[in-house]
Amino acid sequence: MEAKQKELFSNEGIGTELYKSKSRSYLILRSMMDFILALIGLIITCPILLFFLIAIRLESPGSAFFFQERVGINGKKFFIIKLRSMGINAEKNGAQWASKDDPRVTKVGAFIRKTRIDEIPQLINILKGDMSLIGPRPERPIFTEEFSREISGFKNRLIVKPGLTGWAQVNGGYDITPEEKLHLDLYYIKNLSFFMDFKIIIKTVKVIITGEGAR
Repeated sequence: MEAKQKELFSNEGIGTELYKSKSRSYLILRSMMDFILALIGLIITCPILLFFLIAIRLESPGSAFFFQERVGINGKKFFIIKLRSMGINAEKNGAQWASKDDPRVTKVGAFIRKTRIDEIPQLINILKGDMSLIGPRPERPIFTEEFSREISGFKNRLIVKPGLTGWAQVNGGYDITPEEKLHLDLYYIKNLSFFMDFKIIIKTVKVIITGEGAR
């Protein structure tokens, strides 16, 4: 972990101050780009979505879409939209993170998780204003509260909109700890810029092609 990222973590309140210092024009322009790019992305990927909606229904019963409550900017809760990659009773024993080679994942689910196709419906969340293309990954309320008790300053991640992709996702994904995720998310907030966003997009393309970090 870079020294700068560790320095960020040592100061609980630094996230809010850093975000407030960002250019208002940058934030407005970025919101406009989020909407336009999400709309274009949804139109382009419609055939892919339709194909996998059918494939998911053919493999297992239940809705092909999966809705799950997450925590967004300033603690606002919303329902994230994904393609279902597990059986309909995947959490009958309670909330849990996906593990490597998780037996709950279906065959179609394994493919769409590896290629991140299951994340495409979140473009709708971006159009609704719940998410951004780039930002900290939104956690479930139960995990947000748990990590906030265990890790000082964890909720500083919530001063920006959660993202479809982000600095933490392309630098470890599922394989990093919540504390490491916080380091990376605060590093991103400190360095908010179009250049930083461009770096993340390039890294995201690499992750999609290689399947790195998928579960």
